[in-house]
Amino acid sequence: MTARRFRSPKLCSIVALPLTAAAGLLGWLTSVPALPSAHAGLCRTETAAGVEYIVCDVALDRYDLALRAVDKEGRPYETFEAAKASLPGREVALIVNAGMYHEDRRPVGLAVQDGRELHGAVLGTGSGNYSLRPNGVFFVENGRAGVMESTRYLDGGHDPDLATQSGPMLVVDGRLHPRFIENSDSRHVRNGVCASEDGRVVTLVLSRSPVNFWDFGTFFKDGLGCRNALFFDGTVSSLYYPSGGIDYRRDRLGPMLVVTEQ
Repeated sequence: MTARRFRSPKLCSIVALPLTAAAGLLGWLTSVPALPSAHAGLCRTETAAGVEYIVCDVALDRYDLALRAVDKEGRPYETFEAAKASLPGREVALIVNAGMYHEDRRPVGLAVQDGRELHGAVLGTGSGNYSLRPNGVFFVENGRAGVMESTRYLDGGHDPDLATQSGPMLVVDGRLHPRFIENSDSRHVRNGVCASEDGRVVTLVLSRSPVNFWDFGTFFKDGLGCRNALFFDGTVSSLYYPSGGIDYRRDRLGPMLVVTEQ
């Protein structure tokens, strides 16, 4: 379904609700787990500027990607378990939170799930990371993935199988977002995404410790060679990666990307 032109949102809040569940509380109190030292699989550990990152390269000729934002009744999935249950018979290899959300965990911006647009795109007019323009869109279309600045995406006439909008962009055409500040003291556990130039590989990244936007974007640009990269979150950044022994959820989640074996 073709994405609509952007509109101004009535609610631009992307701040997480106070924690209401024991799982969410434990997520906040525990650090991001490490991968086993001898682990060899979809994800690996890399270090840059003193920060460890879990880096997962998803080859689209071996894995399928699905966005899970809301169920058939329009209710957000919120947990890894609910997202997994929505794909019966599929072997789930990885789940990450993927995109900004309202307080009720419904998507703020563009969300295309199973080829159907659930919410139209916005550029962001309020406060918070989503409005630190340019923001962007991660999408998969005709078997190829991409990360693109939102206005460019909207001008492209795309008809994706899945799409999720978030912000800010971390890297735009090989350059860091112009508003990032070197040595900023705004540090959080963060996650984000980029895609290879040919669109065949999606790279998902989660920091294991708090990191600022400058260093996070620099890792994508210089450490991973991404020409375009998109920030997903710094409040509820979470990862389910069973083969690496990681089941780390910090709170109720908004949209999620689910990676399954083909």
